[in-house]
Amino acid sequence: MFIISKVIGDKRQYRQYRARAARLPAHYRDAVEALERYLTYSRSWSAEGLMSMLDDLVDLFEQSAARGTPVRGIVGDDPVEFAETFLRTYSDGDWLSKERRRLTDAIAQAEEREGAR
Repeated sequence: MFIISKVIGDKRQYRQYRARAARLPAHYRDAVEALERYLTYSRSWSAEGLMSMLDDLVDLFEQSAARGTPVRGIVGDDPVEFAETFLRTYSDGDWLSKERRRLTDAIAQAEEREGAR
């Protein structure tokens, strides 16, 4: 978690997220920590994108804990599939998506300049 806190610009927001996660019952907290590790190591995130995703993750588990939903009721039979589906919701916050857009825009500009000759 040290790596994450170094990357995040708004450490106060991250500390609030960690405090919320720490208040979860142990089995939900364990699931959130495992998902956080997978989600954060699977992509490079902007600080805003990462915090948005983590806040939503802890919201989901807080609400599920309040309803008494079992962990498997949240993540299903395949936690990796759950995590990948969850990640797709936040693809705009990762660095790779931004670089893909930047590349696409740069090629479009080059094409425009080429046509202007």
